[in-house]
Amino acid sequence: MGFFNRLANIWRGFLSLWVSNIETRNPEAVYEAAIEERVRKHRELKKAVSGIVYLRNKTSKELEEAQKELKSVNAQIPIAVQDGEDDVALVLIQKKDQLNAKVESLSADLEKIAAQAEEAKSGLISFQAEIEKLKREKEEMLAKKASAEARIEIQETLDGLSTDADIKALDNVREHIEKIQAEADIGTELGEENLDAKLARIKAKTASASAQAQLDEMKRQMNAQKQAEGASQAAAVKKTI
Repeated sequence: MGFFNRLANIWRGFLSLWVSNIETRNPEAVYEAAIEERVRKHRELKKAVSGIVYLRNKTSKELEEAQKELKSVNAQIPIAVQDGEDDVALVLIQKKDQLNAKVESLSADLEKIAAQAEEAKSGLISFQAEIEKLKREKEEMLAKKASAEARIEIQETLDGLSTDADIKALDNVREHIEKIQAEADIGTELGEENLDAKLARIKAKTASASAQAQLDEMKRQMNAQKQAEGASQAAAVKKTI
């Protein structure tokens, strides 16, 4: 018998864990179920309160009618006595005593029922406030859950990014850019030192030297011509004299 009891306890434990796991994975459904259960109880409580209020109103009406009838009987008794209607007066007095007892009883009942009705109404209002509070709690808790899940997801994403991998990738990019820069630099350097470049520089210097020689020759010829013309003019002047 003890074995089966332990087995039953283990099964209840597994069942409790299973239910708890479902509840934690579906908090919105749990809140909705709790709210719906409270709404159902609120309807039942409201029905019960309405019964108490109905009884209070009924008792109040009966008390009002009994008081009205007692007032009428009290007014009839002196008239019966004055008219010598002793038998009628006796009946009225007995009725008055019955009505007095009824009024006292109804008054006591009404006081108790009215207190119960007020207490029930207060409880109904408080219960309604609890339902609204639970609805607000549901929205707040679900918002907190969504925010926490978002933060966890972001953190997991950040944790999944390897810092070493980032640094290695950056190093690879830097190295690649530096290699491209080196290729550009070596091309410029080789362009300055290759044979074609040297020949081009020599050709440019040769052309410049040739032009300079031609310019010098032109200047020499022009100077010689000026000197010859000057000598000819001097000779002509001397001959004239």
